Amino acid sequence: MKTTALIEMSKDGNFSIFTPNIDSTIIGLGKTVSEAKADFENSVKEVIEAYQEHGDPLPKELVNFSFEYKYDLASFFNFYSWINATQLAKFAGINASLMRKYKAGCTYISEKQTAKIESALHKLGAELTAVKL
Repeated sequence: MKTTALIEMSKDGNFSIFTPNIDSTIIGLGKTVSEAKADFENSVKEVIEAYQEHGDPLPKELVNFSFEYKYDLASFFNFYSWINATQLAKFAGINASLMRKYKAGCTYISEKQTAKIESALHKLGAELTAVKL
């Protein structure tokens, strides 16, 4: 089963990962997104191993379990720290000061703004994929 693993920055600046679409509790925590991802992937392994060690059948949701990460904006900028928020804002047509607030996780981001940023990232990705050196 493929599910979403949500990555979010908490108010204390740490990062957590959880799977809202399954009943099994699998989480990851860390001071950085990389640490949280490592902890999450270890948690997945430990949960599956625990079922196997006890001889219990895996819940259907964990059979062929896979996931894809989905980021909040603060987590995205933490993990992809080489992306310049000001320049991405310009590329996306968003106020740079507002983008920096999104990056810091200190202001609400609407679905419309999220979609605009995601669209700009996908456009950037397509442009980079087309580059020939």
